[in-house]
Amino acid sequence: MSSSTVRISKESSTILREIAAREKKSLQTVLDAAIEEYRRHRFLQEANKAYSVLKENPKNWKVELEERKQWEAALSDGQRD
Repeated sequence: MSSSTVRISKESSTILREIAAREKKSLQTVLDAAIEEYRRHRFLQEANKAYSVLKENPKNWKVELEERKQWEAALSDGQRD
């Protein structure tokens, strides 16, 4: 694993150290978790935006809903209740 130096503000450094101490984790672990949470948050924001755009077009939204029905049928094919 490569190592990099990144400058952060004094305030962010203080907060990072407080969280790490409170959770008894390393700074690296807390920072990695924060970055992963931010990445997931951005992914969901982008997905929500894409669905909003899709919903604005009734024809494309209808196609999406029909495709979902087909997937639901395919996913449950062969399953017992």
